[in-house]
Amino acid sequence: MSPPQHRPILVTGGAGFIGSNLADRLAAAGHDVLVYDSLARPGVGANLDWLQARHRGRIHPVVADIRDAALLREAVQASSAVFHLAAQVAVTTSLDRPREDMEINLLGTFNVLEAAHGCETPPPVIFASTNKVYGDLGDLELRLDAEGYVPVDPAIRAHGVDERRPLDFHTPYGCSKGAADQYVLDHARSFGVPAAVLRMSCIYGERQMGTEDQGWVAHFLIRALEGKPITLYGDGQQVRDVLDVQNAVDAYLAAWRNIDTVSGRAFNLGGGPPNAISLRMLIAHIGELTGTPVQIVEADWRPGDQRYFVADTRLAGEALGLGAKVPWRIGVARLACWLADERRLPAPRSFAVPPLRAVGA
Repeated sequence: MSPPQHRPILVTGGAGFIGSNLADRLAAAGHDVLVYDSLARPGVGANLDWLQARHRGRIHPVVADIRDAALLREAVQASSAVFHLAAQVAVTTSLDRPREDMEINLLGTFNVLEAAHGCETPPPVIFASTNKVYGDLGDLELRLDAEGYVPVDPAIRAHGVDERRPLDFHTPYGCSKGAADQYVLDHARSFGVPAAVLRMSCIYGERQMGTEDQGWVAHFLIRALEGKPITLYGDGQQVRDVLDVQNAVDAYLAAWRNIDTVSGRAFNLGGGPPNAISLRMLIAHIGELTGTPVQIVEADWRPGDQRYFVADTRLAGEALGLGAKVPWRIGVARLACWLADERRLPAPRSFAVPPLRAVGA
C-alpha cells in the first residue's frame, strides 16, 4: 500500500454509515483519508463510490478485514490519526456467531491498538463503543407512562445514565465491544497510546442502510416507505435517545482535536433526554411523515434488550465543547427524504425542514 505524500487519517469501517459521514467531513476539510473496510455489509460499496466521487484524490480505499493484522499495521503506521469504527454491529449476529463477533470486535480492536503502540509516535485512536457496555439496566426501577418507560429516579429521568454506571456486559456483542472498550482505555494508561472512547446510543442519518438487526431508525423508515409492516420486539415502549449522525461526527472530530486532554477517558454519546423517544413514538411520527398508518407486527423481547437507555451526555458536552443537537423530528424527516430519494420511493409529505447548520448540527 503506497500512502499519500503526507500522512492521511485512517477510518476503519470508513465505508459504513458513520464512517462514511466522518470520512466525508475529513476529506471536505482537506485531509487525505484511508478508508479501511471489508465492504462486507450490504450497501457500503455505494458509500465508498459516493465518497470517491465527492472527493477525487482524497479517498484512498483499503479493502481488507480488520482481522488482517499485517495489513492493518501498515495502514495505522501510515496514518496521523485513527478513527476505529470497523465492527460486527448486531446483537443477533453475535448470538449466532459468537467467535466471529469476538474476533472482529475484540481482536480487531486489539490489532489497531497493537499497531498504534508499535509506532514511534503512536497516533491518536478514537474508538466507537456502545451503550450496551452498561448491560440491560435491569436494576433500574421504571414506570410506564404515555411516552414509554421512564426511570423512577428523578436524577436519571432528568439527565439519563452517566459514565459512572457500572459496566455489565450482556450478550456476546456486549462482551466483545465492552472488552474492546476497556482495552482502548488501558492502552492509554499502560502504554501511552493517546486514545478515547465514545459509547454511542442510537445514531441515525443519511447513508444509513438500516436492517432489522441494526440501524432501527432507518429500518423503520424504509419499511414504512415501502408500505411494509414493522416488527416490534417487546411492547414497543422501549425508550432510546437518538442522535443525528452529523452531531456524532462533531463529537469524533472534537475527541481527536482534544485528545491531549481526553485521552484515557470514555464518554457517552447520544441525543440525551431531549431526543429520547419510544419505538412507538417514532412509528407514530413516521405515519405523520408518510401520511399512512404504519402496520405493526408484534414479537417477543430479544436477549439483552434495554427497556430504557438515555445517555447523560453532559460530560461529553463539557469536555468536547459540543453544540446543540438536531431535534429528532427534524432529523428523522430529513432521513426519510434521503431514503425515499436514494431508493426511488414515493417521497414523504412535505415538511419545512431547516438546513443542517440551522438546527445546530
